[in-house]
Amino acid sequence: MAELTFRTGTMDAGKSTLALQTNHNHAARGRVGRLFTSHDRAGAAMVSSRLGLTAQAQEVGADFDFWRYTVDALTQGARLDYLICDEAQFYTPAQIDQLAKVVDELQVDVFCFGILTDFRTRLFPGSARLVELADRTEVLQVEALCWCGKRATHNARTEDGAMVTEGEVIVVGDVESAEAPPAPLPADVEVAYEVLCRQHHRRGMTAARARAVSLSPEPLPFPG
Repeated sequence: MAELTFRTGTMDAGKSTLALQTNHNHAARGRVGRLFTSHDRAGAAMVSSRLGLTAQAQEVGADFDFWRYTVDALTQGARLDYLICDEAQFYTPAQIDQLAKVVDELQVDVFCFGILTDFRTRLFPGSARLVELADRTEVLQVEALCWCGKRATHNARTEDGAMVTEGEVIVVGDVESAEAPPAPLPADVEVAYEVLCRQHHRRGMTAARARAVSLSPEPLPFPG
């Protein structure tokens, strides 16, 4: 029986790497599939891993219909055993419903990969619908780490170096290292993403801010 599987983790947890590996493993066994993505850091119609792996994919816009796409492909004689859906948090709830229908009615396996919550710690609508519908939801075992060394559980966005908790939900960027400058975006706003533990996300304590605090001079002691 075909299944709808959702594999999730924070940024930097290797979701796109696993998506590409899953596609490779199934293709190596003679199965035929298609790759899909949305708002990948490498640009439209690409699945890219931070390890340097890339593959061409179908870009999923807001009006893309998975059910119609799959039915049309099968009607035209194509073979489809599975779909790999990366960046699934950006899909609409209606598109997740379409994927579930593809699994149930057409017996095509669907593997979705994405993060659960945005930089405001709120569930993405697409991810929420996947949790509701998926036959299996798996948290990736490769743990991303906060700058303090604890397991990272939250995704943070910084603009011009300061952590923000309001703004547009979809702003494409990348996870930067503690030493690297954030990725530039239009309108002279510098945006970057960082994974943090809950404690430091609550405090707005990014790696850059923690470094600045540690480098600030200690106050001179007052005379007794």
